[in-house]
Amino acid sequence: MWADTNRPELRGRRQERQLLDQLLRDVRAGRSRVLVVRGEAGAGKSALLQHLTAGAGAPRVARAAGVEPETEIAYAALQQLCVPLLGHLDALPEPQRRALGTAFGLAAGDPPDALLVGLAVLGLLAEAAAVQPLLCVVDDAQWLDRMSEVILTFVARRLDAESVALVFAARSPGGDRLLTGLPELRVGGLPAADARALLDSVLPGPVDERVRDRIVAETGGNPLALLELPRAWSAAELAFGPGAPTDRGDVPASGAPAGRGAALAGQVEEGFGRRIAALPAATRLLLLAAAVEPVGDVPLLWRAAARLGVGMDAAAPAVAAGLLDLGALVRFRHPLVRSAAWRAADPATLRDVHRALADVTDPDLDPDRHAWHRAHAAAGPDEDVAAELKRCADRALARGGRAAAAAFLERAAALTEDPKRRSATLLAAARARLAAGAPALVPDLLSAAELGPLDPLQQAGAQRLRAQAVLAAEPGPAAVPALLDAAGRLEGLDPAAARETYLAALGAALHAGRRGRDTARRAAQAALAVPAADDATGLLLGALATWTLEGHAAAVPALRRAVDATGDPDLLWLTAPAAHELYRADVAHRLCERAMTFARTAGALSLLPAALHLHAGTLLLMGRFGDAAAALAQGAALTGAPPAAPPSPAALLLAAYRGDEDGTLRLCHDAEDRVPGHALTARAVLGNGAGNAAAALQAARQAAAHEELAVTGAALGELVEAAARAGEPAAAAHARDRLAERATAAGTDWSLAALALADALVTPADGHFRRAVDRYTAAGLDLLTARARLLHGEWLRREGRRADARTELRAAHDAFTGMGAEAFAARAARELAATGETVRKRSEGPSQELTAQEAQIARLVVAGHTNPEIGATLFLSPRTVEWHLRKVFGKLGIASRRELAAALRDG
Repeated sequence: MWADTNRPELRGRRQERQLLDQLLRDVRAGRSRVLVVRGEAGAGKSALLQHLTAGAGAPRVARAAGVEPETEIAYAALQQLCVPLLGHLDALPEPQRRALGTAFGLAAGDPPDALLVGLAVLGLLAEAAAVQPLLCVVDDAQWLDRMSEVILTFVARRLDAESVALVFAARSPGGDRLLTGLPELRVGGLPAADARALLDSVLPGPVDERVRDRIVAETGGNPLALLELPRAWSAAELAFGPGAPTDRGDVPASGAPAGRGAALAGQVEEGFGRRIAALPAATRLLLLAAAVEPVGDVPLLWRAAARLGVGMDAAAPAVAAGLLDLGALVRFRHPLVRSAAWRAADPATLRDVHRALADVTDPDLDPDRHAWHRAHAAAGPDEDVAAELKRCADRALARGGRAAAAAFLERAAALTEDPKRRSATLLAAARARLAAGAPALVPDLLSAAELGPLDPLQQAGAQRLRAQAVLAAEPGPAAVPALLDAAGRLEGLDPAAARETYLAALGAALHAGRRGRDTARRAAQAALAVPAADDATGLLLGALATWTLEGHAAAVPALRRAVDATGDPDLLWLTAPAAHELYRADVAHRLCERAMTFARTAGALSLLPAALHLHAGTLLLMGRFGDAAAALAQGAALTGAPPAAPPSPAALLLAAYRGDEDGTLRLCHDAEDRVPGHALTARAVLGNGAGNAAAALQAARQAAAHEELAVTGAALGELVEAAARAGEPAAAAHARDRLAERATAAGTDWSLAALALADALVTPADGHFRRAVDRYTAAGLDLLTARARLLHGEWLRREGRRADARTELRAAHDAFTGMGAEAFAARAARELAATGETVRKRSEGPSQELTAQEAQIARLVVAGHTNPEIGATLFLSPRTVEWHLRKVFGKLGIASRRELAAALRDG
């Protein structure tokens, strides 16, 4: 890839260069582009990035790089990228300015959530690109700190029309799990001809052709290996081939090609290590200091070198060897040079370097790195340094850097001699790791903490953390026994914590449906032994325990009180299903909207996806299929859910109502282990929509066979319809009676409408159908209103009342068609045809040509929202909102926002 070490010249890579050149053209034309360049160490990723930046032309270039020693320092790489752009900070909304300032340690404040920081970075890049197209290059992404990775992935998924390119280089293997779902460029070895030419450029003279071919083959055309591995071979090996007697003296011949058993990256690093070993001692020490100091601060490096007794002339041999460049910043020729220098150091020398760097790092301007160097300079326990690391952990938590806080606390524990304080610090580190989304790291920290003295409350807390880690790693009933044990130990020590733990156990069991039924009963029985409380947790715990042990009717008063009194967004995963269990769609809608507003205001990234998915279920019942689909898509984008992730219940029902048989069955298969009741209900909806009563009856019977929160009521409704249509009146009547008990206890418009419709199917009468339609309409559930009118029309047709049937069927057909409930629309069309009415296929109007995102933006504009408000709602930059809006105007043939409402209505 490089022709020589001093003058870089890109060889080959024609297709890669064409792709990068097109990326630049797109950015100059006003579009945003994202690319992840993946390849093994030395494949030429950095060279391609250099080609990209050298050809940038008009785009402004912002750079950052992951550095291995900094992987635990929150926002380290992100700050590198954003600091040159902070002149545009004042253009951001105040909450975003505050979040970014707090994340970067520029201001004090509450810990910002990743979502708000992500929105701020997205806005910052967009504002900078409004002045000049922007190219952001992030090298060595495999060493990004966790928070920078999260934020940059979030931003990458939302760039669209800002004139921003975001290009990453990530080592493979090792970085394949990073930045998933983004466009990729895989960089392999050079073609044989280019590989031979590159190898010839660094060989000292003619070599055996077979030796040259073997080097090319065994390096796989890897450019860096082609350049570096021959340097590690002796003259004898170059003359006679691998395996010849070595003339290296005491130096082991481990730098030969990868066929000798070591990984290629390891071989290249060892080659660099031998080159470093040949340098003067002072130069090696300077290289080590540069490797340990990750920022590349040249003045800082010289101050540290002076502390180590190293003069400025020590750099010359490393520069001459092509290992180091000292310009505005310290740059290694390749990250493996840094690794080789770092790993070759003995522990005492490494401590000396850290001590020198600590001495010259300003503890006021850069307290975290100062403490980090002090910690690694310590040869044994040091309570003073440990206390400083704990203060660093507090600062990291204040910036939202949970992983960084955990790293500081783990190091603080290693430097703490007092066993009691050490165990307490390890517990804090375990909590931080769990909060950072790394449950797999929690058990070892807890085991280490339990080696020291823990008081009873700490012991119970450790047990709770261990159970929570199991639950985080595998949601479902598996963690419930451990949560119950922890809750039991907490009862006499911290009743509030005990109730929270019981609620987590009960909720986990209930969300597993029938798989967790027995476990849920044990959890409910244990929870009722805890003294009751009137706070949100206590009310919800008591209500759900009653529902589990005594059933729906007995639990309605307690559930109603808990849902009405509980607005805590963190409890939405239980309160929204409880509202559906109570047939109170309006309450579920309000709770979800409140939670989404809170999440967007506070930047609660972890809460928002669940709120969006739960909200989609309510929007579906309201007949707002487009909004439901947009909410599901937004939730999936926020989580970065892989295609194999289990679908949400709302996604199952949306596919079923749309009549997508193959898609619904596939989704149900994927979900049946996680949410079996919801999957079976979706199958029943699919069967009823298609007029396949037998399939609907089988699925609905299974769904209604067990009591499941927010499932059984809907399943019973499907069962009544399927049984009535399948000619099984006894089964329909039995399901109606079960439904009546629930509906009467709930007493809402929705529940009484469901009962009226069940009555109409068991004992058909106009009055029953009309009551169902009226109450569904009052509840605002347009989808269920249309289903009631369809059933009424079908009965009227069978009764020979064709004119009356047409009125109901036409209304149902129009409603289903407008929503996108295609299977039910087709069923209504068949019934209309049977009455003698010709059903014209609805023409595709302009509004039907809008994408889901365009339609959602259009609706928000009609509702009076500005572009920045829409951007904050949909997690887009205002410039991308404007770009989509221009496309909407073009499709609808309008020129202004004022015309949008009429165009949507007419289309």
